[in-house]
Amino acid sequence: MSRRSTVIAVVLFIVVADVLFGGWIWFQNKVSGPGPHQTDQVVLVPPGSGIQSIAQTLVDQGVIESDWVFRLAARIKQADRSLKSGEFTIPAKASIYEVLTVLTKGETVSRSFTVPEGLTVVEALAIVDKAEGLMGPLPPAPDEGHLLPETYHYAYYDTKVQAVRRMEKALDAALEKAWTGRSEGLPLNSPEEALVLASIVEKETGVAAERPRVAGVFINRLKRGMKLQSDPTVIYGITRGEQPLDRELTRADLEGATAYNTYVISGLPPTPIANVGQAAIEAVMHPEETDALYFVADGTGGHAFSKTLNEHNRNVAKWRRIKRQGR
Repeated sequence: MSRRSTVIAVVLFIVVADVLFGGWIWFQNKVSGPGPHQTDQVVLVPPGSGIQSIAQTLVDQGVIESDWVFRLAARIKQADRSLKSGEFTIPAKASIYEVLTVLTKGETVSRSFTVPEGLTVVEALAIVDKAEGLMGPLPPAPDEGHLLPETYHYAYYDTKVQAVRRMEKALDAALEKAWTGRSEGLPLNSPEEALVLASIVEKETGVAAERPRVAGVFINRLKRGMKLQSDPTVIYGITRGEQPLDRELTRADLEGATAYNTYVISGLPPTPIANVGQAAIEAVMHPEETDALYFVADGTGGHAFSKTLNEHNRNVAKWRRIKRQGR
């Protein structure tokens, strides 16, 4: 090779090396420098998304400027096949490398829904059905009372079936644990009977401190063979938990022959009448020791308890006067 050719080759090598080095520096600045977005961005990556569609989503939301730079960075980092699906929060000004870290770690946004105590299965499933981000149809409705009221956390693209199954398992676990540690001498033959009674306690009082005493009253009545005479059971027999009863109970309602009318039937109704919280379950498993056999609303949100029918009738008269005065 002539001296001139050698010089040309060296010059070309230097130029190419300089270009490559400059390109590498440019690329590193692109993938390591701050991103264009000035605020946190929530990005949805559907299950089954490929790197090309993920890159385009990031471009569309202003998280990155170049889809091909993102794809190349992912391949260099060997992250192109380990990107997760879900809902992610991308911090403001995150670099491409930082975005890749978020998407490969798979730490998705935590969402939640809350099912309050005392709702029926129909009402609880309506809450699940409206939870944003839960996918697919609802499963067939579980048996009444077999969902545990609680706040449940989930990720976008989880399914409604998964959510409902979690609620069922949570109820089963809570009931089994409480039944195992229950007080002795309860007139209840199974965890299911305890759940039925807990649902009545749940619907009878919204005052947490009263639940063990209300449970104690019903336990006393069961032991004596007295009818429970619980209005919420009558209401459930009318509505079957599908909608609220938008009127007061009538004498005809209290005398109506349904399987849930505890003014007519002896013992417990055939199923729970609502979903119950752990506090109501514990109240039934460990009821307060009391002589009371009756209770009625006292106008404060709580109840007046009594041992005798005469005392109870006086409390009922007081409650009726309070209701008349409030009209």
